[in-house]
This record gives sequence, structure tokens and C-alpha cells, in this order.
Amino acid sequence: MHSRGFTLLELLVVLVIVSIGTAILLNTPFGAASSGDLKAAARSLASGLRQAQTMAITSRKDASLTLDVEAREFHVGDTEPRHVSSKVDLKLYTAESEVVNERLGGIRFYPDGSSTGGRITVSAGERKYLVDVDWITGRVSINE
Repeated sequence: MHSRGFTLLELLVVLVIVSIGTAILLNTPFGAASSGDLKAAARSLASGLRQAQTMAITSRKDASLTLDVEAREFHVGDTEPRHVSSKVDLKLYTAESEVVNERLGGIRFYPDGSSTGGRITVSAGERKYLVDVDWITGRVSINE
């Protein structure tokens, strides 16, 4: 009669699987930005840039989005600052005339819809979104 139990080999296989799963979980940084955090930050920045462009066209005056990369916040004109997730990293590439200091700068739009142009990189580790502004047309786009 056979006893109902597990063989040593079966126990070893289960232990190896559990060990691999634990190693994977421990190497995944908890609190890291999710894809949703990155996408939400990119969309929020793109929305702010489009708002600045619309303000410039409708008011017939220059308007800009100002970004603080360390505080992870931005504002359009005199509006209240908007925050992006503290889990993402931001980098701003813009015209030299729009750089205030190493943490603060902006992208300016003109009444004809054109812009100084630039790029805001929203990243977390290897994943990133690029929020681009074409300087001739002022077109705002999000690219992975």
C-alpha cells in the first residue's frame, strides 16, 4: 500500500519555486512609479502645455508653463501650482532664455501658437515618457 505524502524531490521543487518568487519580490522596489503614474504625469504636463498655448493665443500675449523639477510641480501663468507624482523624475530641456536656474525653467508660447520648444522627460528607472513641444507649430506630443 502506498502512503500519501510528498517525495523529497517534490518538496525541493516547491522550495526552489518559492525561493525564486521571493527573490523577485525582494528585488522589485516597493513604492516605485507604476506605468499609470508615469502616464498620468506626462498627460498632466501635456495638458498644462496646451493650456499655456491656448492662453497665449486667446490673450494675444506670451504665456508659459514653468516647471520646478525638484519640487515636481508646474504652473501655467499665474495659476496655482499642479503637482506630479513624487515617484517620477523630471528633466526639462528648453531654450536657454527660459532657464531660471538648475531646478526651474519653462516653455514659452507666443500669440501665434509657436513656442520656444522643448522637452520634458518623465521617467522612473528605465521607463520614460517624452513630452515634446515643437518650436515652430507649438504642437505638444507624448512619446514613449
